[in-house]
Amino acid sequence: MQTTSATSGNQGERAAGRATANARVLVLSDDSGRARRQVEALEGGGYAVALARSTAVLDATDAEVVLCGAGGPRALAFCRRAAQARPDVPVIVLDERSPVEFALEAMRAGAYDFLTSPLDDRVLLFAVAGAVDYRRASHDRNRPPVEPGADEGPGVGLLGESPAMRALRRSVERVSPTNATVLLLGESGTGKEVVASALHRGSLRASGPFVPINCAALPAALLESELFGHAKGAFTGATSAKQGLFVEASGGTLFLDEIGDLPLALQPKLLRALQERCVRPVGGGREIPVDVRLVAATNRDLRRLVDEQRFREDLFYRLSVVEIDLPPLRRRGQDVLLFANHCLERLAGRMKREPLRLAPAVAQAMLTHDWPGNVRELENCVERAVALAQGSLIELEDLPESVRRAPPTRDPDVAGGDRGLISLEETERRHVLHVLEAVGGNKSLAAQVLGVDRKTLYRKLALYGAGSAGR
Repeated sequence: MQTTSATSGNQGERAAGRATANARVLVLSDDSGRARRQVEALEGGGYAVALARSTAVLDATDAEVVLCGAGGPRALAFCRRAAQARPDVPVIVLDERSPVEFALEAMRAGAYDFLTSPLDDRVLLFAVAGAVDYRRASHDRNRPPVEPGADEGPGVGLLGESPAMRALRRSVERVSPTNATVLLLGESGTGKEVVASALHRGSLRASGPFVPINCAALPAALLESELFGHAKGAFTGATSAKQGLFVEASGGTLFLDEIGDLPLALQPKLLRALQERCVRPVGGGREIPVDVRLVAATNRDLRRLVDEQRFREDLFYRLSVVEIDLPPLRRRGQDVLLFANHCLERLAGRMKREPLRLAPAVAQAMLTHDWPGNVRELENCVERAVALAQGSLIELEDLPESVRRAPPTRDPDVAGGDRGLISLEETERRHVLHVLEAVGGNKSLAAQVLGVDRKTLYRKLALYGAGSAGR
């Protein structure tokens, strides 16, 4: 859909009206003059509005959304109490203070959203409409639950049973339903876009668009046009108007990957878009209200970039309301074979190959490799192996040389970390138990890695007194 500066000004009014039918809003404010203007704007947008000065009304209100302009500590205290007593009612905080520090405090206190006053009526209506949508969606009990571990397309999703992956899934499950901005941190190849997609699927915006863009992939001038859009004739070659990704993502999630590479000149424009919930297309004369949940990601140290004055401190705090660290693959050791077998099954089917399995030496090499390229390197490794395999077994020579020449083990117990001489029987016992632990207790998979049948493995485990371990 094409958007021009002459018509886009009406988008805010049209979008703000999408959820106003019978919606009840409580305006809580110490400033009667400002509160009255807000009431008039909301009533003009079709809302049923009540006005109050005391925070005690929380217990009795039937409002679907609260606009809290109580100011400073009172607003924070109200958010904390609302989060405990009425978590079903989203609270939008309105304040004239610095939008970075106080916004962070408000969001952490339980606020659904934060707006800086004075503000345009269109922005107010857009924010309240989003809060009403959020509240009504949260009451829709027929909405199917999201499975954060589900794999959709390339990547291994959030598979894995290691402590690091269980902690990551818990973080995603907790943060997904909120409207908070999320900053994903981690090495290249750890699956940041997969996690961003899981955050979107688990949110109340799941029916809206998920729009990703890599900030390092485009030059500054083109990136600005992609994010914010441009008007017809804004620059040479702009033969028609184009809506930006902020507008395209309205009602959903905008994912800004490689945010650490965002040009310094664009950073204040992004900050303004996040603070004001409006974008101005390049060469455009009017601002367009937008309603997006932002997820950003980087493999760079943003705090160091801030210290070096290569990244704005106020933008950093605006982006890092919630930070989620993605563990590198070398910290997910017991999940490597689960990932590899998942990729093996998917790629064998895509290449129309017979079912394939990993030779014991291959499984051992995968368990001991450091995977500096993380999940992306693992997927490339498995894809190469599937292409080169001559039979139903992935052999060591099918792997890249970097994986084949991995050190024998990183586990001191398996390598005789006690520095003493141990018997062959003890070496075997330690190795069998290590493999069983590494595959999460899955005996079928452990037998495959060890190159023995399940009966032999069960017999050995019984001998070691570990017969009931795993499954």
